[in-house]
Amino acid sequence: MSVAPHLDPTRKHDFVFLVDCLDSNPNGDPDNGGMPRTDPITGQGLITDVAIKRKIRNTVAMFNEHEKRPGYEIYVEAGVALNAQHERAYAADQGNARDKKSAQAWMCQNFFDVRMFGAVMSTGKKDKQAGRVQGPVQIGFSRSIDPVTPFDIGITRVTPTKQEDVDAWNDPDPKKTEGGKETEMGSKHIVPYGLYRGAGHFSAPLAARTGVNSEDLATFWRAFTLMFDHDRAAARANMALRGLYVFTHEDAFGRAPAHTLLDLVAVKPLGDAGARSFTDYGTVEIHDADLPAGVTLTTLRTIAQ
Repeated sequence: MSVAPHLDPTRKHDFVFLVDCLDSNPNGDPDNGGMPRTDPITGQGLITDVAIKRKIRNTVAMFNEHEKRPGYEIYVEAGVALNAQHERAYAADQGNARDKKSAQAWMCQNFFDVRMFGAVMSTGKKDKQAGRVQGPVQIGFSRSIDPVTPFDIGITRVTPTKQEDVDAWNDPDPKKTEGGKETEMGSKHIVPYGLYRGAGHFSAPLAARTGVNSEDLATFWRAFTLMFDHDRAAARANMALRGLYVFTHEDAFGRAPAHTLLDLVAVKPLGDAGARSFTDYGTVEIHDADLPAGVTLTTLRTIAQ
């Protein structure tokens, strides 16, 4: 049975995606007090590959809570020790000897993110390690089309943190009341608006090593298109995937350099930080008439959706 080009794990894929952020923090920097990440020279906003992969992992885990498909567990998951995951690989066949190679194969078979993104599983006890897997899917940093202007917004909370502050505030003795708090101050870091462009790649030879199939690719694209809808938070209330464009080569190794394909999807910069909506950018320029021979383009999300 033939499958859609972008679902074929035996072919190379390169993809471009567009993410926009309105009055939100797309990816806070813990080394900078949680402020949105920016390039200090150009002022452009940044979203790390780790942040995108985390959202995909969380979305696939959400799928699996309802669908219960074998092979779609998540290796890098909150609240679960990585070494404990490795030990599961060795405990899977209690009656049979299991070495690092077979443990690695078990990890690829059971964990979606190991199959797709790879993993370094060389921690823990030496006889319970699963080595290193190079994943077929790699995603780079996303960068905003124009500079962004992150800033803090002050907020107040009517409930103090400590009970002694409440007691002191309500104490009839004026001297004791002076030390109490009726409210507490805080802040939120936001980007008023930013349109970010990112890219990723899928290697068919590496996919063959980890056992990726067309169902895995379908799950990956499905999670990619839905990840922001299930990642809402006070700091990320208005983020959306505005475009997802997949270039598929007709073979495993590629018919054109990836950068030449990625350049076929372009958004014209405004040249300043004045954008406040994705409509400020007009339309995305898709130069599909310039596609090289042996490459097809599949649009999974357009900026108008």
